[in-house]
Amino acid sequence: MPITVPAYGKEAAGRLASMADVTADDGALRRFLHGLPGVDAVGLEARAATLGTRSIKTTAKAYAIDLAISMIDLTTLEGADTPGKVRALCAKGVHPDPTDRTAPKVAAICVYPDMVATAKEALGDSGIHVASVATAFPAGRVALPVKLADTRDAVAAGADEIDMVIDRGAFLSGRYMDVFEEIKAVKEACARPDGTAAHLKVIFETGELQTYDNVRRVSWLAMLAGADFIKTSTGKVAVNATPPVTLLMLEAVRDFHATTGVQVGVKPAGGIRTTKDAIKYLVMVNETLGEPWLTADWFRFGASSLLNDLLMQRQKLSTGRYSGPDYVTVD
Repeated sequence: MPITVPAYGKEAAGRLASMADVTADDGALRRFLHGLPGVDAVGLEARAATLGTRSIKTTAKAYAIDLAISMIDLTTLEGADTPGKVRALCAKGVHPDPTDRTAPKVAAICVYPDMVATAKEALGDSGIHVASVATAFPAGRVALPVKLADTRDAVAAGADEIDMVIDRGAFLSGRYMDVFEEIKAVKEACARPDGTAAHLKVIFETGELQTYDNVRRVSWLAMLAGADFIKTSTGKVAVNATPPVTLLMLEAVRDFHATTGVQVGVKPAGGIRTTKDAIKYLVMVNETLGEPWLTADWFRFGASSLLNDLLMQRQKLSTGRYSGPDYVTVD
């Protein structure tokens, strides 16, 4: 079945509207963001490390592996991408393990806008979403009209989800309202003529944001602007998703939900390559947000090499032995 995010209920919509004064102008937004509690870096990193040591029994590990597979945005974002490569990736997303049809499908295939139509056709009625990076990914250094055109092109081609990048330069310069308005404009560009809309994931590129306080601020900023998901990274810089940063974003989502009643998803991306890593992140989600977020509707992994390791570990649990190097396809 297609992944759907329910519309805000009346209570949640009302509680979110009650925060309109926070974004009324640049001064109000700045006061709110800088009024958020400061991050205890030592405590954050210690808790992330502690959660990473939780032991998982065999039956729980098998469940976690399948859950992680179902949460993957299988991605190819290279200049050398071809229609053939995208179709092959789509085939892998539908049947990650051709020798075992019990392996779950991935959540989405993520491509550049010009490959959306190819992915959409290849996936057919599989229920897997097509996600597309937009807004001049990964740097985002173009004018807003170009970013909006990029988004509209992807949506018109059939994208179910849009992964946008924020203007990190604007954010780090303290131009919070500029970033807020840009996210709102991209959110509006995700709308389709039939009244539906592609879901919006907002990428922070946390490796460039310098401080944990900035990560907390940008998380709230994006959620107030209407992000359906907040995402750590593009995967194109030296430092991508890390456990402490992801934990901080999960906590921001928890606090935002407690304040507004609005549920927002989280997507760590870049650098998550092993089953052990994936399970650590799932433990963080469960301990911080609970079972309602343990679905592909609300948590994703931005990864491709991760899928291969999950499949290898899945076979190990099933057969008691590791497969050879040709067991999985090389992306």
